[in-house]
Amino acid sequence: MLSTTILTGLLGASFALAAPLLPRVTIDKAATAEAQQRDDTATRAITASEIKTSDGRCLSVDPEGGDFRQNLIPIQALPCSGNDNQKWDFITAGKHNNQPGNALIVNSQTNGCLNFDPRRAAGNQVILFSCGGRADGEGETTDSQLFPFTGNPTALVLTPKNSQGKVCFTVKGDLLDQSACDAKAPSQDQLFNIGDANGAAQGGTDETTSAAQATDDAFTTSSTQAAASATQATQGTGSTTISASKPTGTAKLDQKATEEAQRRDDTATRAFTSVQVKTSGGQCLNVDPLAGDFRQNLIPVTVGACDGSAGQKFDVITEGKHNNVDGTALIVSSLTNGCLNFDDRRAPGNQVLLFSCGGRADGDGQVTDSQLFKFDGGNTASIALSPQNAKTSCMINKNGLLDITQCDNTQDQLFSFVA
Repeated sequence: MLSTTILTGLLGASFALAAPLLPRVTIDKAATAEAQQRDDTATRAITASEIKTSDGRCLSVDPEGGDFRQNLIPIQALPCSGNDNQKWDFITAGKHNNQPGNALIVNSQTNGCLNFDPRRAAGNQVILFSCGGRADGEGETTDSQLFPFTGNPTALVLTPKNSQGKVCFTVKGDLLDQSACDAKAPSQDQLFNIGDANGAAQGGTDETTSAAQATDDAFTTSSTQAAASATQATQGTGSTTISASKPTGTAKLDQKATEEAQRRDDTATRAFTSVQVKTSGGQCLNVDPLAGDFRQNLIPVTVGACDGSAGQKFDVITEGKHNNVDGTALIVSSLTNGCLNFDDRRAPGNQVLLFSCGGRADGDGQVTDSQLFKFDGGNTASIALSPQNAKTSCMINKNGLLDITQCDNTQDQLFSFVA
């Protein structure tokens, strides 16, 4: 009997150390459904990824650790388990974020936003709260939930916008808390990583943003993929395989995630394969496979001198997994397999980019009109690139970057496909 009592006590102590117990509440399901609404229209830079502390623990929430609407939930730092309560979305645009360059950090399980409220008692200012800042879910945008975000998944500083860069989140004991800081020169305990240990974010089903600083390993991975893509794009056309020029971007690729996101559609009907897309001035569209995010999404399309490199080769797909609309075409990078995409939700000057065909960052999308362009099936010269989701807008070269403007039938809005 005594040994049983001792064993029970030891087990109880070990559980207490492993996961601090928070006060439990009874959830009002109807009120919670109203307060914690998922924004399905949002642009998600990263979806369902862990956020790791500098000592390797994961930020975690207990859905019953707050109030009856799942507000006021403290954020714990616990051993990583892979559970849903340790998964987070980074939203860069949506109902509750209209500030470019900032992100909402949203718990994937509860849909609550990471929030800093300096009015609360010290030690209880960093909490999960209904996105928009109103307890009933009717809020719009609040700077207490916005964090500067460039897309880099490593060495992330969590400094809420309402602190004006003077407060950084850190872990104190087992809870996420805040401390004074210089956001431009944070201490080690004020840094966080998204995803796995090497900084590559996990999973994701919506848009992503730019990723981490490149390493030699990242360039080796990208070079291998680029060469494979270039070879694949030229086989069957009789043309000579052209190696990709060395990327100058700084993204650190997750090879598995990239392979899933950028799948080549071998069933597609290609009007053209591995052709250059030239402006009326004779310059070529170009993509850098390391200029986007960790899955080769969000790559800007530049315009420059034609050099015959793999980054300047494109396929024109008139039918396939991601195009079931007659009279339209996908413009697909032969190097990365990403589709030319127009997203009017993004900031001006950053709306034309290369993105996973089908419109979902993880590669599971089907057809989206943001990637379909009017195409008569045989024209190789003097074609305007006008996306179906903005039929009065046309692509144009703006200072070396492919951008969009109102169509006006001028020469600088015309492109040609050149083998």
